[in-house]
Amino acid sequence: MARWRQIGDIWQLDPDLARPSRGTIEFIGGSYLAATPQLSYRRLLEALVGLGWQVKAWSYVPGFDHQDQANAAWRSFRAARSDGPAPLRLGHSLGCKLHLLAPDAGRNSSALVALSFNNFSAERSVPLLAELGQQFGFRSEFSPSPAATLEQVRQVYGQPRNLLVRFAQDRIDQSARLLDALTSRERDASELRELPGDHLSPASAGLRRQMVGAWADDPGRAERIDRLVTLITDWGEAGAGAAPGRDQRRRTPEPPPAGRSVSR
Repeated sequence: MARWRQIGDIWQLDPDLARPSRGTIEFIGGSYLAATPQLSYRRLLEALVGLGWQVKAWSYVPGFDHQDQANAAWRSFRAARSDGPAPLRLGHSLGCKLHLLAPDAGRNSSALVALSFNNFSAERSVPLLAELGQQFGFRSEFSPSPAATLEQVRQVYGQPRNLLVRFAQDRIDQSARLLDALTSRERDASELRELPGDHLSPASAGLRRQMVGAWADDPGRAERIDRLVTLITDWGEAGAGAAPGRDQRRRTPEPPPAGRSVSR
């Protein structure tokens, strides 16, 4: 049985010592699923560990200031990091955005795998909160905004290797917009792949198994998780341990202040 351990707001799971290590994955989940990543994403993350990855998953409750949360995630991963090759960053939905906003601009990672990238406005994501914010005068839009996020990717984000994964039945996926922003940069090496499934495919198998047991597992969803794990592993191994390029050797900057974003 997998033994998760909590280190601050990081949930960590180590591979079997008898298996050669593939490296470390730093995972950020999406929306409220990410409060308990060791449960919500159990099938996905434990399957990756079964192939020799060490997984570190950040636990959080989403707010309006995404830059501040990206800074917090980056600090937590940095505090939990040990010597070794640069980690592979893995995100789902909002988690993709938080990785993209990391204050090191992706330079201290081997690559990013972005599952079901989502970059909607607060009004569309949580319309009631947005309406209350306007009524009572508190922040009612995400910071940075969707447009400013993509502009920050174009101008600041420095990781060339990005695998974007879109699921065929995902109606809120915005990977194509992210790919446009990434490929506008020089020396970009990003790719977009499509797999069967929907927006919750990375998480739902773990939730189902946790709630009703393995006997009620959906074989189709389990098969899609296995296919996804293979894709992540193949992509991650292609860049794991690579020597950092010129941009990656730059001194890691301090996190921008909360709410700061890049705009024209």
